[in-house]
Amino acid sequence: MATPFDDCILIMTSCPSENVGLGIAKLLVAENLAACAQLGSPMTSVYSWQEKVCEDREYPLYIKTRKALYAKVEALILTQHPYELPEIIALPITQGLPGYLNWIKDNTQ
Repeated sequence: MATPFDDCILIMTSCPSENVGLGIAKLLVAENLAACAQLGSPMTSVYSWQEKVCEDREYPLYIKTRKALYAKVEALILTQHPYELPEIIALPITQGLPGYLNWIKDNTQ
């Protein structure tokens, strides 16, 4: 039997500025590709890039959507994101308040 969370995912990316993150979030919600996109407070990212250890200030962006929309969300992020290789990862939502998960589905049709 299908449950409300079978198709829901959380996509995570990080943005170099608040403006970039808000722009991506607003487009995703306006185009019904995400029910909600939350831009977090700035964080410090330490990562390896082109054989160097880098440190940058970034803004996490959490996107609630459905598995079926992953490719479209990824494509939109790639058109709006300034990084050569942005973080775009998706995690399955394995549990959650059924009403909230149904809300995600209702707002991403």
